[in-house]
Amino acid sequence: MELRHLRYFLAVGEALNFTKAAAQLRVAQPALSRQVQDLEEEIGVDLLKRSPRGVTLTAEGKLFLEEVRELLKRTDESVEKVRALARGEYGELHVGYAPSTTVEILPPALAAFQKAVPRVKLLLHDLSSDELIAGLRDATLELAIMVEPFGEQTAGIEFELLLTYPLSVAMAAAHPFARLKSIPLEKLATEPLIALRRKDYSEYYHFLDRIFAPIRAKPRIAVECDSASSLITEVEAGRGIALATPS
Repeated sequence: MELRHLRYFLAVGEALNFTKAAAQLRVAQPALSRQVQDLEEEIGVDLLKRSPRGVTLTAEGKLFLEEVRELLKRTDESVEKVRALARGEYGELHVGYAPSTTVEILPPALAAFQKAVPRVKLLLHDLSSDELIAGLRDATLELAIMVEPFGEQTAGIEFELLLTYPLSVAMAAAHPFARLKSIPLEKLATEPLIALRRKDYSEYYHFLDRIFAPIRAKPRIAVECDSASSLITEVEAGRGIALATPS
């Protein structure tokens, strides 16, 4: 039994006329009649009553017509879903992100994406940079929104710039640096630094290394924080300064 047998029977069963069904299907009437007979012989049941006055459905034919109609509907839907998946318009999209750098990007991007492709289920994963890179490599993530890391770990991964953030020095209002218009790197290197936790924000330390490389100094990490908000809290408490984006 093939799908075409079912489609032929559906056309005849709905039209109750071989001539009309053949015209609708664009096949020769004798060929259509033969295909429906083959279907009946294969399942061992008479689906149609044929007479000089026309065609009617048997009780078995009426039941089979309902089943075939539903089956073909599901088949057509499945084919369309597969085609939509191939076009990127159906299925699931796993997106990794680093929360400290995506606050301005994600909300409007998600709203626009869901409006454009509502049949795609978007799944978000809040991960560290190392986890984001690993997810891209093992294909558990389709894409990631993150600060571009440095070094060999980026090999084979393509990056597209979405947004740039200026890096600023965050300090308590009473700190002596607050009166300065600019702060030399040498002075920054002598201050206790509030930083993000290394195991969750490894890219942050790559940035610190690059910033202090010109003076061949290492930052003095006083406190490690698990989020940008706790980092600012530590700065406000006067436990040190921080290098952070204004957002």
